[in-house]
Amino acid sequence: MMNSRPHKQSMSELKLRRLTEHNQRLRDDLARPRLRVSEASQSLINYCKQTKDHLVPSVWGPIGKGEDPYAPPAQGCNCSIM
Repeated sequence: MMNSRPHKQSMSELKLRRLTEHNQRLRDDLARPRLRVSEASQSLINYCKQTKDHLVPSVWGPIGKGEDPYAPPAQGCNCSIM
């Protein structure tokens, strides 16, 4: 019966350590800065209105060849075959 006592004590210490670590993670999460959903949505809306997306020409209109980062190069491929 003496052998089971230290085992239980170490189990309780392990549980205490786990709870302490979990408590610290919760405190860290609570301290993390928060942003209201309304502010985040407004920021996303502003970004979408101000940032031109070349992949959606129906919204932004046709894009000139010089502006389009996805257009093929004008001079052809700059590759060399060895």
